[in-house]
Amino acid sequence: MKMEEELLAIIEKNSRIDLKELAVILGVAEIDVVNTLQKMEDEGIVCGYHTMINWEKTSIEKVTALIEVRVTPQRGQGFDNIAERIYKYPEVQSVYLISGGYDLLVTLEGKTLREVSTFVSDKLSTLETVLSTATHFILKKYKDHGTILNEKPEDEREIVTP
Repeated sequence: MKMEEELLAIIEKNSRIDLKELAVILGVAEIDVVNTLQKMEDEGIVCGYHTMINWEKTSIEKVTALIEVRVTPQRGQGFDNIAERIYKYPEVQSVYLISGGYDLLVTLEGKTLREVSTFVSDKLSTLETVLSTATHFILKKYKDHGTILNEKPEDEREIVTP
C-alpha cells in the first residue's frame, strides 16, 4: 500500500492523530507527512476534518432526517444543478446521487421535527425539478461512520461452571 493510501486510512479513522505518531507509523519523516497532507488538501483529496458527536448524550436537541428526492434531470447537466441548489442550504448536511426509486438522498439536521418538515415542504418540495420526496427521521443511531455509539460494556465476570 502506498504511503498516501495508508495515511488516508489512518486519518479517516482518527483525524486528531499527532503528526509525529503518523510519521512513526508510516516509517517516514514528519515533514513528509506534513507535505503529503498539504498536497492532498490542495488537490481536494482531503476535504476536511470532522468530529463525530453522540448528540443523544448532550442536552442539545437535534433532529436528523434522511430525505429521498425524486427529480427531473436537466438536459446536459443531469442531476448536478438540482443537487447544487439543495446542498447550498445551510440545514443540509449531505446530498448523494443514489440508485433505486429515488434520485437523491439528502441528510438534513434541524432543532425539531417541525423545522425539518417545514424545510421539506417550503424549500425542497417547491423546487421546480423536484417531483416527490419521502422523509425518514432518524430515531436512534447505533453506528455512525464506523463507530459504535452505544456499545455495551463487556461482562467482566468470571465464568463459573459446575
